[in-house]
Amino acid sequence: MGLSRNNSMKDSESQMIEYKLILNDRFERSAVAFLNSKTGGSLYIGVNDAGTVIGVKDADEVQLQIADRLKNNICPPVLGLYDIILQEENALTYIKVNFSSGSEKPYYIKKHGMTPEGCFIRVGSQTQSLTVQMIENLFARRTRNNIRVIEAPRQDLTFNQLKIYYEEHKMPLNDHFAANLEFYTPEKKYNILAYLFSDENGISIKVAKYKGKDKVDLIENEEYGYCSLLKATDRVLDKLRIEDRTFTKITSKYRQENPLYDYIATREAVINAFVHNDYTDLMTPVFELFSDRLEITSYGGLIDGMTKEELTSGISRPRNREIMRIFKDMELVEQLGSGMNRMLKVYTPDIFRISPNFFHVVLYFDKKNSEPDVTETVTETVTETVTERQKQILSLIIKDNKITTSELAAELAVTRMTISREISALKSLKILERIGGDKGGHWKVIK
Repeated sequence: MGLSRNNSMKDSESQMIEYKLILNDRFERSAVAFLNSKTGGSLYIGVNDAGTVIGVKDADEVQLQIADRLKNNICPPVLGLYDIILQEENALTYIKVNFSSGSEKPYYIKKHGMTPEGCFIRVGSQTQSLTVQMIENLFARRTRNNIRVIEAPRQDLTFNQLKIYYEEHKMPLNDHFAANLEFYTPEKKYNILAYLFSDENGISIKVAKYKGKDKVDLIENEEYGYCSLLKATDRVLDKLRIEDRTFTKITSKYRQENPLYDYIATREAVINAFVHNDYTDLMTPVFELFSDRLEITSYGGLIDGMTKEELTSGISRPRNREIMRIFKDMELVEQLGSGMNRMLKVYTPDIFRISPNFFHVVLYFDKKNSEPDVTETVTETVTETVTERQKQILSLIIKDNKITTSELAAELAVTRMTISREISALKSLKILERIGGDKGGHWKVIK
């Protein structure tokens, strides 16, 4: 959505776009209509019906009012299904509210209940009431078997890791955090959502690494689960960042560096797998590295009623809005649909392979970059003596030959003494040497 020179929106009101001059008493109608629609949409405040930006006064206050009304006036809960964005053009501030299509339709205005006076849908550029029959049909299809209503396998849960994450983001959790994050079933028991974010659980997250292009020769199988989903996500991302080795080629004119896969796009694919996985049966995403590709598999396929074309067009419909909300708090997720856009800037839609029960993302390595692992460039005997941690050290040094011992220790979450010991071993094997002093010098990998 852009502006022309006269501060007018380029697009007219439509199925996915609505303009409001002010935040009025019909705001909830519009919000419910977008939530009940198949595609979601965007509501602009501070823009007149002709699409001209007029701006809003006290934009920060209006932003808070919007969040409060969405939280308190609409059912079922919609946290995680919207973004509120302040935008500015020629000193005029207006507000954009992005809505995702919800998975617990019908959404309705609380004070009117699940009636035609409370339930709406977007039809063209208009907001219309749902009929009684439409409401009943939507309610019959509503997903009842979700992570919010299923009781956790155990109730002795603690959330110290989650509290640390929120404190690091200057959002300390109060005594009511479990209720605010919707960690309870209707019977006030901890639910699957709480289980996923607890300090200890039975959730296993696996990252497997194979020598070739198939699953015949497994050379590494790491588990990063059994902890808060946030911590597991960070650990998987760290692992894949280390594996995304940068291969360097020195030419007569310049230095070329090419990673195996685009890390930003890969990061989005990983986060999407965690956010949109179907956890109702405690199935979890799986990450597999082959010699020519990275495969990310999440459980659950597409959400009912959504097509691959809608997915790749940027339409956002989160399976787990509760997880989306927490990941947004941690700034792992930005605007709704932004992750898909980042992936498709680098890769084509054929990276997605969708079946009824599984969602696969296959990221092939660029052939010109799929060179042997650094340890395969030395002799066969030496390769057999290099440990996995030493491979990780070499990979980091190839990315940045000026990295310090302290930085290596921080990257691999080990002590400086451990790094020093491993580097001494690599020097003894004549794989690594130091050029210059600790300050101003650099590493050299001997091939």
